[in-house]
Amino acid sequence: MDYKNAGVDIEAGYQSVELMKKHVMQTMRPEVLTGIGGFSGAFSMEAFKTMEKPALVSGTDGVGTKLKLAFLMDKHDTVGIDCVAMCVNDIACAGGEPLFFLDYIACGKNIPEKIATIVSGVAEGCRQSGAALIGGETAEMPGFYPIDEYDLAGFAVGIVDQKNLITGAGIKPGDVLVGMASSGVHSNGFSLVRKVFTMKEEYLNTYFESLGRTLGEALIEPTKIYVKALKAVKEAGVAVKGCSHITGGGFYENIPRMLPEGVEAVVRKDSYKVPMIFKMLAEDGRIEEQMMYNTFNMGIGMVMAVDASQADACMEAVQKAGETPCLLGEVRSGEKGVVLC
Repeated sequence: MDYKNAGVDIEAGYQSVELMKKHVMQTMRPEVLTGIGGFSGAFSMEAFKTMEKPALVSGTDGVGTKLKLAFLMDKHDTVGIDCVAMCVNDIACAGGEPLFFLDYIACGKNIPEKIATIVSGVAEGCRQSGAALIGGETAEMPGFYPIDEYDLAGFAVGIVDQKNLITGAGIKPGDVLVGMASSGVHSNGFSLVRKVFTMKEEYLNTYFESLGRTLGEALIEPTKIYVKALKAVKEAGVAVKGCSHITGGGFYENIPRMLPEGVEAVVRKDSYKVPMIFKMLAEDGRIEEQMMYNTFNMGIGMVMAVDASQADACMEAVQKAGETPCLLGEVRSGEKGVVLC
């Protein structure tokens, strides 16, 4: 008896590392001090000594049950983007610059080519956010996961000068809400999605004119990464007072997280066009409107609170960064929370 006969192939692990190296190397930053394959990743902070009060910000998350869709479609090159996005968008919400990322893949069987494909998506997410992929772990766990399934999670660290932290403390009545469009469902609410739609290959491959693609393609679309857009807003001289990443819990849970006591966010539902995938979910699943806005991003992946005088400059910066902005609503006096109208 040996480890391989027990279900863990060490040689496959070595091969996975070799195959993923080319993807990892494309994410490197000059601050990275270690190579691939060490016991830890090292990152120099020398370049940030000019900050008055440098503060580290972090984020950790996974892809969730969206992975079930990847298994059914046998498509593994984009879920890594979702994993990175869920972490770095949270860092960007605090005004931080993502520095580095580490991933964790747990699988029933290590198939080197599949692992490398997953990591290629992680690397792409890191490139989009400017973070270096400085480490990770692939755990082969036979008997714990089915041989054709895996879980994917990650952890990111960023930096911000303490004076530039976005806390929401300065939000006041009269400020406006600027939203940035999502790419679709992103990576939240898939337990409900999988109850609404038939998760069979034939149905996922069905082309819908209203979507302009197959249902599977619309659902697997990776999460938007807003790091560069938020950086562009800052560089345009716009002071972002509060920022909310619309993830699990939708509008009702996430927008209040950026609000101080004594104000409420008013969201105008007609300020943007809700993507068709959400209309299909609501109709096919007979889901009430409040539950839709309490579960999904409904087409808005990031919300910023800015002074009304800077709304146009904010939207222009977002647009120049390649994202789609909208004037989502405003802030008024009231009990901390969200009002949709």
